[in-house]
Amino acid sequence: MLNIFANKSPLIMGILNITPDSFYDGGKYMNEDYAISKAEKMIKDGADIIDIGGESTRPGATKVNVKEEIKRVLPVIKAIKPICYKNNVKISVDTRNSETMEIAIANGADIINDVSALTHDLEAINVIAHSKIPVCLMHMKNTPENMQDNPEYENVVKEVYDYLESRIEACKLAGIDKKLIIADIGIGFGKTLEQNIELLKNLDKFNNLGVPMLLGASRKSFIAAICGKQASPDKRLPGSLAAIGAGLKSNISIFRVHDVFETKQYIDVYNRIN
Repeated sequence: MLNIFANKSPLIMGILNITPDSFYDGGKYMNEDYAISKAEKMIKDGADIIDIGGESTRPGATKVNVKEEIKRVLPVIKAIKPICYKNNVKISVDTRNSETMEIAIANGADIINDVSALTHDLEAINVIAHSKIPVCLMHMKNTPENMQDNPEYENVVKEVYDYLESRIEACKLAGIDKKLIIADIGIGFGKTLEQNIELLKNLDKFNNLGVPMLLGASRKSFIAAICGKQASPDKRLPGSLAAIGAGLKSNISIFRVHDVFETKQYIDVYNRIN
């Protein structure tokens, strides 16, 4: 059984999107060589996990054919596995498709990160149960195509908590060890600005789920909603670090980020002071 927290916590998960349309780095790493060099830099900068994604799940994104997703991520998994192994860095694959999960795991993926919490593909939960590797379950209201179409909640913190709790229980019933489950509140996935802020203000409540929590707030649009239109994705690093500060106060276990070097420096200084 893989224990990704054996040496330290929190962990830094570096984002490696092999997609043409991701909101921040879409198209940058479609070339395999560029993707490999990006992974090597993130490892050098202090990443503990590299999260490879072959399908954009930004607001309004359309579903990608599974064969195309596999075609994008598989060569990169194979290419970076040796350097990851050498540096004790784990490979995560960001996918909601069971076929992609199976092939990724067979070729060296250590973690699966599913924005649908294993609900998009009914076979996915069985793949994870059989593989016995960690899985991250994220809350998302509806689908990437329509998740930002006026999302409504009576109590966003309670509803997200209850959803994650129900998915953890479903995984346990399917034979997945709770020790292998990670949860993610899904900042920006079917939430308004105020709903995102309410979740970030109440991160500590999610520790009661009894599983490690992942926070993915890096360069997301809620930062621009707070700071103004001048905060385009390439100018959202300070806001991203502010969200990490909130996460550190609430014992977040994994930070999923675009900027590994800056995140590590922030965490190191924060922890030294505190």
